[in-house]
Amino acid sequence: MIDEIPVIKVRAHDCVDTTDELAAEEPLEIRIVYGENHQRETKNISVTMRTPGCDAELALGFLFTEGIIKSAKDAVAVEHCFIACQENRQNVIQVSLNPGVQPNLHNTDRNFYTTSSCGVCGKSSINSIRTVNQYKDVVADNMQISADTLYALPELLRRQQDIFEQTGGLHASALFSADGRLLLVREDVGRHNALDKLIGAALNKEWLPLNNNILLLSGRASFELIQKAAMAGIRMVVAIGAPSTLAVQLADEFNLTLCGFLRGQRFNIYTSPQRIILT
Repeated sequence: MIDEIPVIKVRAHDCVDTTDELAAEEPLEIRIVYGENHQRETKNISVTMRTPGCDAELALGFLFTEGIIKSAKDAVAVEHCFIACQENRQNVIQVSLNPGVQPNLHNTDRNFYTTSSCGVCGKSSINSIRTVNQYKDVVADNMQISADTLYALPELLRRQQDIFEQTGGLHASALFSADGRLLLVREDVGRHNALDKLIGAALNKEWLPLNNNILLLSGRASFELIQKAAMAGIRMVVAIGAPSTLAVQLADEFNLTLCGFLRGQRFNIYTSPQRIILT
């Protein structure tokens, strides 16, 4: 699924208002129904972010790789559920197991992403983040970053990615000052882990909130990465790759400047362009 959204495309020192096609990102809640016919139980197993499509395959694959079911024959039906949700999205899928099939539910609690609301549409996921974000009401910042400063960031990051140079297989998150000085960089095989490491280091240094810093992501910008940035009070995220639709929505909700496709002397501004200076 692809959505078209408004964007400001920056090339050197010129910019133009246009549109961009982004991969959609929405949460999917996976439920199972199991037990004998006279005593069926329903259990929420997981909420995972995904691009809508092939949801039945995703649910079955997840249940199998997590060891909850042993084969596709364990399931008698896989279908979307309609629930009362203001977004009216088909973001709940229910897998009904054959009577007599006992799912392995050990450690399934670690998979369930709980929210304060229904948790199966972008708006409710964003609302749940707002309720626990202690920096959502940070005084509005006056940070402004020149395009030239942003152009220099990828090379500054690349010089610090020692392990990436050796393996080519790591994601990186880097924290810069408003004038483009590299302050911290962390790497990991998982992009979410890299950002968690970076924010953990900033916590140890008592730097939070990071509302006057730039976060650079070595890959794409997903919902979870923008969520983590918002939780740390970050106001500007720049990604080498593309953002997802839900990442853009979340960045807009939190007045967070989100840029993508930072390569050479070009990038796209998806939200809050007022912090970018184009000379």
